[in-house]
Amino acid sequence: MTDRATERQHPSAPGLHAAAAQDVFERLLDAQIAALSAIRPAIPALTSAAEAGADALRQGCKVAYAGAGSSGLMALADCLELWGTFGIPVDRTPMLFAGGAAALLHMTGAVEDDPAQAIPDLMRAALGTGDAVICVSASGSTPYTLAVAQGAKARGAKVIGISNVSGSELLELADFPVLLNTGPEVVAGSTRMAAASAQKVALNMLSVLVGIRLGHVHDGYMVNVVADNAKLVDRAARIVSAVSGQDLALAREALRQSEGEVKPAILIALGAKPEQALTQLKASDGHLSQVLAKNPANNSTGRMTRQ
Repeated sequence: MTDRATERQHPSAPGLHAAAAQDVFERLLDAQIAALSAIRPAIPALTSAAEAGADALRQGCKVAYAGAGSSGLMALADCLELWGTFGIPVDRTPMLFAGGAAALLHMTGAVEDDPAQAIPDLMRAALGTGDAVICVSASGSTPYTLAVAQGAKARGAKVIGISNVSGSELLELADFPVLLNTGPEVVAGSTRMAAASAQKVALNMLSVLVGIRLGHVHDGYMVNVVADNAKLVDRAARIVSAVSGQDLALAREALRQSEGEVKPAILIALGAKPEQALTQLKASDGHLSQVLAKNPANNSTGRMTRQ
């Protein structure tokens, strides 16, 4: 374990215990910022991983997330957002977390050391050919996470492995290895810090590209948002208004006609009938941009004029 970069002493660590608060915070912040720079060399690998995830979901398969401890929490945070942000059904994005829900309230280290914990989780997720699983482990050697990766691969699923240690077992096993080489932590071994920050950002990037490839993002707007609270209902109306170029009152009426779905509401706001909007989106595999580009009534701004 002491050979892992994440377990070594950080150059900013000596004297940390005696430093003034301002100095401590400066050292910690500098280390966090530096950790994010480790993502840039990983962009090609992240791109391949995201394309694999998008392909799985496009084919009606699953993209699961798996992890333990801090790495598992980063995976969970991204997994839980996919439904609300991109409208990806929760049964298509199962989460495998060492220790299950109970571990979220009181995390214990023992569960991550037990590969047998992965067996019932794999059975519940029912991963197989065509699916993908994103396995996150700072060390790349967490027994639970490795067992998930091995079990999923044996069942025919593709493994996306994200680790902060070069040459780790997880990266060697993964079909799509992603190295985030964040190095030592200011508090040695505390990978909830720099390593986890890099994981969080990398996972955000990966899932956003998946959303884009599935047609759920248009000009930076989440056009497949699930508007299930007041804030998101208002956001949905503003998205419809912004993309269609129509006022908010018309946007809200279009959303009423589309039963809250943003993409068809945009087309309705531009003059389409609800049934027509759904037909057009189905023909374009849900890609709003393709419908807008094909409509002969596109104006000079790239938006359709209202019929």
